Amino acid sequence: MENLFLSCANGAQINKLIEDSGLNVYPFSVNSKGNSVYFMINCTQEDMLVVYGEDCANFDGEGAEADGIEYKICPLNHHNALELKKAFPFTAPIRVLGKKRSFGLGDRLGIATPGHIRLFKEYDAYPVFSQQSIRELNLTQRTYEDVLDVATFYTFRDGYKDGYGADGDHLKTEADIEYALSLGFTMITLDSSEHIKVGVEALTAEELDKRVTLTDEYRQRYLNKKFDLEGSIVEFDEDTLKRTVLIYQDAIAYTTHIYNKYLASGKYDCDFEISIDETATPTTPEQHFFVANELTLSGVSFQTVAPRFCGEFQKGVDYIGDIAQFERELIVHAAIARHFGYKLSIHSGSDKFATFKLIGKYTGGRFHVKTAGTNWLEAMRAVAQINPGLYREVHKYALSRFDDARKFYHVTTDLTKIPDVDTLEDDKLPWLFTLNDARQLIHITYGYILTDKDENGNYVFRDKLYTLWRENEAVYADMLYNHIGKHLSLLYSGFEE
Repeated sequence: MENLFLSCANGAQINKLIEDSGLNVYPFSVNSKGNSVYFMINCTQEDMLVVYGEDCANFDGEGAEADGIEYKICPLNHHNALELKKAFPFTAPIRVLGKKRSFGLGDRLGIATPGHIRLFKEYDAYPVFSQQSIRELNLTQRTYEDVLDVATFYTFRDGYKDGYGADGDHLKTEADIEYALSLGFTMITLDSSEHIKVGVEALTAEELDKRVTLTDEYRQRYLNKKFDLEGSIVEFDEDTLKRTVLIYQDAIAYTTHIYNKYLASGKYDCDFEISIDETATPTTPEQHFFVANELTLSGVSFQTVAPRFCGEFQKGVDYIGDIAQFERELIVHAAIARHFGYKLSIHSGSDKFATFKLIGKYTGGRFHVKTAGTNWLEAMRAVAQINPGLYREVHKYALSRFDDARKFYHVTTDLTKIPDVDTLEDDKLPWLFTLNDARQLIHITYGYILTDKDENGNYVFRDKLYTLWRENEAVYADMLYNHIGKHLSLLYSGFEE
């Protein structure tokens, strides 16, 4: 810590004050602005921001003076996050989908960013540290303000200055979109699944004719034409075109409306991602081409599209399905994205290790991949490793809440395949996180684990868990560095060869 502040204004005095007080300063957090010096300290229960000099008047906190220098010790609240972003713009999110590579990091707990920062200092992909859906906010009882503030304070604390994104993920309603945009989110992922027709593939030709009539524009645009996409041919017969129109025309109209109302004017400095993956039926290359073409003709500017790939991209487990078919279709999906000038986006990307090298290869290293639940699973694996007794309690509670949780997620979990935790030795509990069924059990019950209260109004597990994670931050950061690192290593191996 010696001479840490000497390059700053009043550095010698501040350095002596810190040494005398015994404050535990995060070395990468030391920054100066004009005559003011900022840094963060590690207190027993929480981190705090310290501001020395004239800028301390802008912050909430406990003021003091030492040797003629005014300073404040400031809590990590929303007001102080806003002031910190004004002082140091590198702590504010930027648009990242226009970069070659970007990677979403849904942090349900608000404590994963240190491990992510350590990893992304080694890669040129741009991280999206702030990425949450409204469903996740509701299940964890967090707010978008909190999601943004966590990233601001951690990027400042750990000295990450390369730029990160903030994604209002899987937003469906105008109210939710307005909420995210008003706070400065730099990416909106529009989930139009409620406007995508289901069951169309099962319609007979007669039923189909009753529900859709092709316009002359559609006929002229698509019928009897072959679209050559880097050697892959996309073409539509009348039946395929009718079904595609019926499935997606309402979603295209809704997407166009959202774009024109919120993004076309340029009022918000924000990327636009089109999500058509939250459906039961895979997106064929023909359907992907149709959606992209119609949106482009409608004047919609978008940076990524997330199709629903063949096979299963279930939460927190590897790819389930025919990997050869996935590869064949991925080639065309990637070519479509290049044809229209956007990046392919891979949702539910957590732990899809069988696909990553192929994704890296066929996108040419130009992709957006989203992860979320795997960061939570690593946090719970840390619990199993550090406090086996607490983990056993959480595991049993998750079993009791599983039927409630599965209403929110598509999973094929078989609880009978999960060993009874009471039959396992303590050192075997982390092994559960190698089993798909056990992973999905913990993955989808996070909301109940984090927010359920007992009859006295106290959290059943939340406080105990956060205390454990706070005391073992380095352990969790190491786990994330290694686990998310495996994702990136495989993705990069596909295009670096």
